[in-house]
Amino acid sequence: MSKALYQPQSGLLTVQYAPDEQTVLIENPPRFTWIPAQLEHDQYILQYSTSSQFTPEDTITVQPIPYNLYTPDHVFTAGTYYWRYALLQRGEGQPTEWSHIRTFTVQEGLPETPLPSRGHRYTDISMKHPRLWLQAEELPEFRRTVREQPSKYGWDVFLERSVKPWVDRELIPEPLPYPNNKRVANLWRQMYIDCQEALYAVRHLSVAGVILEDADLIARAKAWLLHITSWNPEGTTSRDYNDEASFRIAGALAWGYDWLYQELTEEEREEVRNNLLTRTRQVAFHVIERSKIHHVPFDSHAVRSLSSVIVPSGLALLGEAVVAEEWLDYTLEYYACLYSPWGGVDGGWAEGPMYWTTGMAFVTEAMNLLNKYTGINFYRRPFFQHTGDFPLYCFSPDTLRASFGDQSTLGDPVSLKTGFNIRQFAGITNNGHHQWYYEQTRAIDTDSEMKFYNYGWWDFRFDEMMYMHDYPAVQAKAPTDIEPVKWFRDIGWVAFHAHMDRPKDHIMLLTKSSPYGSISHSHGDQNGFLLHAYGEPLAIESGYYVAFGSTMHMNWRKQTRSTNNVLIDGQGQYAGTNKVLNMSASGTVEAVETHKGYTYSRCNATAAYQEQVPYLERYVRELYFYEGSYIVVVDQIDLSQPGRVDWLFHTLYEMELDGQSFKVHGQKADMDGRFVYSSSGDLSLSQHDEFTDVDSAEIEGLDRHWHLTAATQSARSHRIATLLVPLRKDEPKYVSYFMDDQGHGVHIYFTEDGVTHKVEIPKPY
Repeated sequence: MSKALYQPQSGLLTVQYAPDEQTVLIENPPRFTWIPAQLEHDQYILQYSTSSQFTPEDTITVQPIPYNLYTPDHVFTAGTYYWRYALLQRGEGQPTEWSHIRTFTVQEGLPETPLPSRGHRYTDISMKHPRLWLQAEELPEFRRTVREQPSKYGWDVFLERSVKPWVDRELIPEPLPYPNNKRVANLWRQMYIDCQEALYAVRHLSVAGVILEDADLIARAKAWLLHITSWNPEGTTSRDYNDEASFRIAGALAWGYDWLYQELTEEEREEVRNNLLTRTRQVAFHVIERSKIHHVPFDSHAVRSLSSVIVPSGLALLGEAVVAEEWLDYTLEYYACLYSPWGGVDGGWAEGPMYWTTGMAFVTEAMNLLNKYTGINFYRRPFFQHTGDFPLYCFSPDTLRASFGDQSTLGDPVSLKTGFNIRQFAGITNNGHHQWYYEQTRAIDTDSEMKFYNYGWWDFRFDEMMYMHDYPAVQAKAPTDIEPVKWFRDIGWVAFHAHMDRPKDHIMLLTKSSPYGSISHSHGDQNGFLLHAYGEPLAIESGYYVAFGSTMHMNWRKQTRSTNNVLIDGQGQYAGTNKVLNMSASGTVEAVETHKGYTYSRCNATAAYQEQVPYLERYVRELYFYEGSYIVVVDQIDLSQPGRVDWLFHTLYEMELDGQSFKVHGQKADMDGRFVYSSSGDLSLSQHDEFTDVDSAEIEGLDRHWHLTAATQSARSHRIATLLVPLRKDEPKYVSYFMDDQGHGVHIYFTEDGVTHKVEIPKPY
């Protein structure tokens, strides 16, 4: 008799049992995931069948499967299927009993995205070097082209600005430890800037030297490579000491080993290879054994390290170290099955646009390397087909402080690297809107190349050269035909736009109520909103991204009090360090609609407050965006005991308060805000410009922001209607309103230029 199989219940942070009856498949074949049956040394046997009895002629059996996830190597025909798995027990002749049987349906017409099986992934590839980016057989043609046409692919600019600086630059010393081995933010940042520069030196000198067959460049590249190889892989640049530094040194070693392979002696190859194996082993151990992203996928750095370390290292060492193939297989299977943990078919990224930028920068580079060397093309997956829309709608190129989540560029123009990323997707999907976005960011962000969040992460000339060689030119198309309201269902973000194609006329309203809550780089901002109009941020993301874990980050930016939202008896949503509570502090977008003359969303953030306001029964916020001109915000809050609500609003400028109104006077635009209805009586308005509970040293020299609090009286139920009218500077207008409260609801009528709309608000009882 077979041993029992332990089938743990899935949780908020774990992978789920899928597919099942509720799963709507988005690609073919389906992706199979389950909760591990034991903590380690687990291998599985999987069966899927068109027969619920798993008759042999209708059943496919796959074994051994080393982890709790599997992507088939073939496309399924449309129909109903059944699946089950069992644990293969070490040293025993038979598996455990079979798991619970689950069923799913494959529809016609799904994108076809199988993953070649482990036995066939690398059978037809060349073992020659280089493998990273240009293949060995591509070198002669590329070499001839850039010699005859130096400007082709941006080669001349790459050579001048990304190669020559490292010829005479002194070798960077191995970073010193932190004082008393306690991390200091500025030293941590300098450490990985040093390592990024080492990566630039090795990669760019190696690539240029080999392509030009230039002995001096090759010799200099070798000097840099062997220098960083001498650094202690268990020291200050190890994964556990500074993971960002370790990622960069591993990347430098992989590129140097691959491109200089023919120029190294066997002793030098062994020295570099051993160091690279040690560093990659550190990362792989953390990813697979400690972080276990195939169990719990929500670890931002661990997921990114697959792209920045394991892919280049695995490709460079393939065929030379058995473990390299094992690491690479794990990465491919994760990409095929679980990527991205931060979004789904709509292409959203729950951590926000800057972490989309970082994640996409590394994963697209990794996928380009994989596609060129192995022929495995992950870009066919639905997420990658749609994810270029996320920055287009939620991080529009003319906006400032108008998107959610941690942002190292907060207050600066949209990052040029975001533009480079979205151009990558233009090249993949031939989407003209994405090319337009790139061209806009290129024109706007002209002076940020040396800023930390660019220089410390990527080199635009190298990016340009790779893209120009590998992808076709795409014709830009202005976004005149985009959706007026875009709902990213996968992450619970909703973006409203009017005239995105004309920055001087553009109004962007963004809201969210996300199933991801405040986990990772997300904040306690469910039901929050942001408003950018006529070239001016009006309702903003307040504060600064001083550093992850700083008092500004933990005590202000992540907390609800920094957002355009509500507090209940002074309490906001949970945004602490407990990941279970972070994920539980979630929201839901209940409806997004387009009507004649307006667009609409309804979001529910009740769960987000439960940890800190357990007597909250319901908090729903509705947004009405009328005629592409003005916004009405309706808040409905019900409590099981009387409580006071603080309605919060943040902006760059001191506001003009007058009774139930507040006015923002910006540089390019103004805004008229009015509380047109409050069920508990008039609100008490006040403002301040402090960042509460933030270390003053962190914000020295930074501009203050202004924070409005509109306080209700105490009541068990609250209904608040707020009118927001953005105005072009020195172009007066107003929206008139009146109220009819007969019957069971409050009807408020808003009129602009002879066009009237009605908002109905149920009375509190």
